[in-house]
Amino acid sequence: MSNEPTDTEPTHDEFTPDPDGVEYPSTLRITSLPAEQAQAAATERAERWEEGEEVPHVVNFEDRARLRQLLTDRRMELLEAVMEDPPESIRALADRLDRDVHDVHDDLHLFAEYDIIHFEEDGRAKKPYVPYDTVRIEVEFGLPRGEGSESAASA
Repeated sequence: MSNEPTDTEPTHDEFTPDPDGVEYPSTLRITSLPAEQAQAAATERAERWEEGEEVPHVVNFEDRARLRQLLTDRRMELLEAVMEDPPESIRALADRLDRDVHDVHDDLHLFAEYDIIHFEEDGRAKKPYVPYDTVRIEVEFGLPRGEGSESAASA
């Protein structure tokens, strides 16, 4: 049985540490790159990290359709609300956004599956938070580096 991700699963950066008790980099990058490019980028980040450089955490989606399914307008609004003013509870966030608490719960837990949102347990309440200052979404189009056409090379 292969440990390779399928087209329906995100390719998580294998260098992302366990979220408990971790000092996070300032940036999370959500990318959509083919597996080969994503692996090369992960290797490059690991080398930079080993040299002591701060590198972003990365969540990659090989399949852009999965990325679009995750990042709907409503979910983006939710993510931004959590980043700007972390709520005391899921219910408090749902009330602030005037949304159904069950829908907000489901959306938050979907983000948590991708390590984008985390929760702090406070009694019975779960406080959602984003441990990054910036979340950058990158979708790249075009030819991989070094594979330009002849007309591009002569320009």
